[in-house]
Amino acid sequence: METSRHDLSHLFRQLGMSGDPQDIDAFISGHRLQPGVSLCQAPFWSLAQATFLSAAIADDSDWSEAVDELAVRLS
Repeated sequence: METSRHDLSHLFRQLGMSGDPQDIDAFISGHRLQPGVSLCQAPFWSLAQATFLSAAIADDSDWSEAVDELAVRLS
């Protein structure tokens, strides 16, 4: 049984960023997805971050729900 948490805080940590709720809110406040740009194509990700996000969606991994939440919050 999968017991790992894959929420937004853990996603940010997986991306090498702070998982603190205030830091997440600050990141989201300072970044927006432009219309027609997918989350993994956004210019503010490193190559490694974009690759992870793309794979999470393509593979419908345990991270996909948190990745979808992030995409919605950045839209």
